[in-house]
Amino acid sequence: MYKFQKLYYTFQKVGNVTKIYLYDDIKEHGEFNWETYRRDESETSAKHFQKLLDEVPENGEIELYINSNGGSVKEGTAIYNKLKRHPAHITGYVDGVAHSIAFTILQACDKRIMGEGTSVLLHNMWAVVAGNADELRNEADKLDAWMKASRNLILQRTDKIGEEELKDMMSKETLLGPDEALQYGFIDEIEQREKVETEEVVQAGENMKKVKKALQQSDFDDVLKEFEEIAKDGEGEQGKEGSILDSFFNTFLQEER
Repeated sequence: MYKFQKLYYTFQKVGNVTKIYLYDDIKEHGEFNWETYRRDESETSAKHFQKLLDEVPENGEIELYINSNGGSVKEGTAIYNKLKRHPAHITGYVDGVAHSIAFTILQACDKRIMGEGTSVLLHNMWAVVAGNADELRNEADKLDAWMKASRNLILQRTDKIGEEELKDMMSKETLLGPDEALQYGFIDEIEQREKVETEEVVQAGENMKKVKKALQQSDFDDVLKEFEEIAKDGEGEQGKEGSILDSFFNTFLQEER
């Protein structure tokens, strides 16, 4: 009887760009094959990733597309380190979710991008263990050591959060959308969103605060008279960079500078 094999679209080369799709749970072994009585090779294992990376030239580019709930910490950490060691420039895209160890893998990319409506999940590791009290305590200590190492990988990519805050977020199992992830420095960009210079946005907000404060402290009749003078002087200059409205705002900002 002919058996149809599953098709996993995980690797594609377009010119100098290699596209890798991490669209499954991260695991060392695949499903059990009843014909061979062995487990199939997992296409999300560190071993399989090494095969993919071996085909990427050193001067090439890698685009890693992620939609994974996470999985094996051992395999995911190895994938992280393999990506970090590769000399190609790597751009990571979150297409759906980058949860658990998949979020850590994202941090290995030189540029990290989340699409609209996507999410990342930070949480503590867990394990299924059995044994006596000493053995259980020993396993708990191992988990603590793994968690500290995992936090260090994340903290290497951001200076907007400290270890204690990150530890608290992971303990609470925190789900973040693109805006929150960008705020914490976990990503570099939100895909398909009009880019606005951060400094300009911040400056605009500060100017509005100063205008509000000036209005509260000024005699509004005097303000209107000043604006009328500005308007007279600026007639016919609306198309220029220094508009009447800019001059109006500058009237209030002069005292604050």
